[in-house]
Amino acid sequence: MARIIDLFYRLLDLVMILLLAGMAVMVFLNVVLRYGLNSGIPVSEELSRFFFVWLTFIGAVVAHRHNMHMGMETFVAALGRRGRMLMMGVSDLLILGCSWVLFLGTWKQLPINASMTAPVSGLSMAWVYGTGMFTAVMIALITATRFLRLVTGRITEDEIAAFAGERHQFDETPASGREGGAQ
Repeated sequence: MARIIDLFYRLLDLVMILLLAGMAVMVFLNVVLRYGLNSGIPVSEELSRFFFVWLTFIGAVVAHRHNMHMGMETFVAALGRRGRMLMMGVSDLLILGCSWVLFLGTWKQLPINASMTAPVSGLSMAWVYGTGMFTAVMIALITATRFLRLVTGRITEDEIAAFAGERHQFDETPASGREGGAQ
């Protein structure tokens, strides 16, 4: 199961790379065409904006998986193990609540936006606004899984350290081994 999840996040990484590359190519090409030929590709402006929205929302999911969002790390790092676990639980419940609000808001807005089309490309605006639903569901799944491990006592010390900002979950070396250069 862990391998499937890792493959899914690698796929998200690949999608983000493609979105960023697509944005760069479209914007660069438009600049060259406008400067050199006094023309442009109108759809590229619209699509690059859409790509940016998708990149941001997918990036939020990937960042959440690695505990890279802003937090009160100075406060949490000063706490002991029990305090960190309590703060992790409170944080997880707040994140689940915010994810629910994002999902519900997107759910209510999606039918309205699905009936509208983008002016140049003609794409349904549901493709743009629907990313909120994807993000809400994915962040809620990540958080609910972590919260379940927390309340059942299966949370790892690495996860607690990552929550406190002592290391990121994708780091290969332990936090104590970084300073001395040991691997």
